Amino acid sequence: MAAGGRRTGGRREKLAQRSAPPANPCPPGQIGGRYAPLSAPEIEAIYQTALRLLSELGMGEVPERLARDLIAAGAVVRGDGRLSFPASLVEDAIARAAKTFVLHGRNPERSIEVGGERVHFGTGGAAVQTLDIETGRYRPSTLRDLHDFTRLQDTLANVSWFTRCCVATDVPDVFALDVNTAYALIRHTTKPVATAFTLAGHVDPIVDMLDIAAGGQGMFARRPFLKAHISPVISPMRFGEDAVDVVYACIAHNIPLSCITAAQSGATAPATLAGFLAQSLAETLASLVMVHAIRPGHPMVFSNWPLVIDLRTGSFAGGGGEISVLNAASAQISNWLGLPSGVAASMTDAKAIDAQYGAEKGLTALAAALAGGNLIYESAGMTASLLGVSFEGFVLDDEMNGNIYRILRGIEVNDDTLGFEAICATVRGEGHFLGAAQTYAAMERDYLYPSLADRDPPITWHENGAPDIWGVARNRARSILAEHHPAYLSRDQDRAIRGMFDILAP
Repeated sequence: MAAGGRRTGGRREKLAQRSAPPANPCPPGQIGGRYAPLSAPEIEAIYQTALRLLSELGMGEVPERLARDLIAAGAVVRGDGRLSFPASLVEDAIARAAKTFVLHGRNPERSIEVGGERVHFGTGGAAVQTLDIETGRYRPSTLRDLHDFTRLQDTLANVSWFTRCCVATDVPDVFALDVNTAYALIRHTTKPVATAFTLAGHVDPIVDMLDIAAGGQGMFARRPFLKAHISPVISPMRFGEDAVDVVYACIAHNIPLSCITAAQSGATAPATLAGFLAQSLAETLASLVMVHAIRPGHPMVFSNWPLVIDLRTGSFAGGGGEISVLNAASAQISNWLGLPSGVAASMTDAKAIDAQYGAEKGLTALAAALAGGNLIYESAGMTASLLGVSFEGFVLDDEMNGNIYRILRGIEVNDDTLGFEAICATVRGEGHFLGAAQTYAAMERDYLYPSLADRDPPITWHENGAPDIWGVARNRARSILAEHHPAYLSRDQDRAIRGMFDILAP
């Protein structure tokens, strides 16, 4: 040591530490649940109302096959033809439901566990328009877009799974659409993936494709890396036959389900927030009872997605305080029931990457995460009230999600972090904390550093051309798309799939 107790050694190590990329101090899977918009008595009141709806009103338009299975499980046919679910049946379904399960990635290191208190951001959506990265204008989404979005998100650490985010409007045949959508997912990512099946008859052949990717016949069902997004309940309080048929086909192949209720306030559900939550909960519980009647304990994400419409115009409103608190409350109720929760966020109404975009994304995503939503859908790239999707939005939302994980991680309080000795040593020594060992340790452990958000002083920002975040994100997305061309199917696998299906991949 030099005079005065200053360290002279270790400069090389410090410089190397500064230049090294910082580790991620807050990876996906942080603990949520600190935000509780509902009190315990309020949750109980909503739950009891949902049970009354299922028992006294029941479900309508129940397909014959499902009706037989539900009656065998304990449902009762009412005089008006609707099917009543006694509270004992609903509670049995809750008790026997899968409380946690693994969403497998084809790369096991990318698998995630669903349920408990852990929060994961992922994607969703069926956008029919893409915000063109070159022109900045919307155009119909294409199959090429889907391939490019899949490649792009494959690089994003804070997107835990990928659901197809857009519909290839240039593939009009519904079977070809389902096949080519699934192909894009398995070709360009090894994360857990999800898609929708238009018809039940599409499930078997697509599973043949997934078996090829998994390594042989029957291998996919042993470790399913794709889940199905299905809406078997149509609000208010009735089943949809085609979607129910898809449920049966998926369960036969051990495909995990995301049974999504997507009622809209004032249209297909009450405008009052409490009434909305009661009906939406009843409908999602009806999906759970359906799965229970077919195969008790089959993996199902309890996807109760409250959606809001602007009552002045009737248009869907993806951003705002109401949809934020409703999805947070939905996550809270699902977690109170002990069920793996799925909610939606980041469904901004903004068309451009602007202040409205950032505000609506931030408040909806943060509310859902703080409330403990296990899987938060729509959380990357979606714009224009789910009608649009953006490449720049994907990279921006990934950074936002990382910051939300940092908020969830909270503050660790212990002798080391309180730093009594370090404070005393600094006050008696150099008088600042720059360069201290504790500072370097905290730099890597406690801080998340943005790669897109600008923290430069104004003069530096001007000298750099006064860039805006849309342009910065556009350049990042362009760079990824130019450089990242994964092909996670071997030549033999790809040849086998192309021999069975009409693959239209660009």
